Amino acid sequence: MTQMFSLAGQVAVITGGGSGIGLETVKRFKQAGADVVLADISEAGELAEEIGAIFHRCDITREDEVQRMLEFSIERFGQLDILVNNAGVFSDYLPIKDKQSSSFDFCYSVNVMGTSFGLKHAAELMADGGKIVNVASAAGIIGATGLSDYVASKHAVVGLTRSAALELGERHIRVNCICPTTVETPMAMQEGGEHLIEGEKLMVPLGRICRPGEAAALIHFLASDDCGFINGQAILLDGGMTCGTNARMFEKLIS
Repeated sequence: MTQMFSLAGQVAVITGGGSGIGLETVKRFKQAGADVVLADISEAGELAEEIGAIFHRCDITREDEVQRMLEFSIERFGQLDILVNNAGVFSDYLPIKDKQSSSFDFCYSVNVMGTSFGLKHAAELMADGGKIVNVASAAGIIGATGLSDYVASKHAVVGLTRSAALELGERHIRVNCICPTTVETPMAMQEGGEHLIEGEKLMVPLGRICRPGEAAALIHFLASDDCGFINGQAILLDGGMTCGTNARMFEKLIS
């Protein structure tokens, strides 16, 4: 029987693969049969070896390093089939009146330019029929208090996804992005956002935030050939949060 969502015989590059969503995606892709390049700005050679992946250090804010990362995958494995633009950052929890331009520069240099460099050079190096999955955010669809710089950058990732899907469609390269709400990762758990996470749990009908493995599962689905007609989509992974006000949240509002 044919294995569903198999990635056997395919080569994937996953940025930000050393932790959080990226790490779970690396593990999942390996289990599905892919050869994986785990790319990260931090040293993760031993971790990659434990999983059976190949580590490549990359600062995605540098276009030359992104190009080299993708060329490395072709030199090592002879092909490039999947790119997951996962690496991302946020600056701080501050109202927009207190945000510094440096915070916007930081978010844009990683979240927007890093993704754009990946799209640009994957389009040059990837064979027809490839798959690109960008990690955006529910904040790329709606707003979020205290995260205006991050929100703006993730809206841009959604826009890049849709534009790239239009441009690369004739080559049957599919480009999609996932838009999770807060995910249980080290980045999300930084000091200062605790009240926002608790508020989000109230807003989500399921009563919790997203788990890294759940985001990785959606990335895996989009990277597989089983969903070959999904293209240019920004798929919310929000536990139903954007459906409306649930009973628990409504009771909290009126209490």
